[in-house]
Amino acid sequence: MRINLHLEYSDGTKRDVICNAADLVAFEDKFNISIVKLGDEPRMGWLLFLGWHSEKRTGNTTDDYEKWLESVEAVGEADGDPK
Repeated sequence: MRINLHLEYSDGTKRDVICNAADLVAFEDKFNISIVKLGDEPRMGWLLFLGWHSEKRTGNTTDDYEKWLESVEAVGEADGDPK
């Protein structure tokens, strides 16, 4: 299972990211809920955490979560399958 997200940053950068098993498990550990809950009642904080975790895991950011949030303008579902 994976989730594809589209991130837009305040500097104009746009990036589609893939949230893989490592990101989904980190989500479940942090929020103590099943990732399935995301489909039932999505929350911005949940999507942003997944986006940050994917960016951190892939080396696109070294910022901690709170600092990274300051740079994000928008998060949503990616249109396609990011490469």
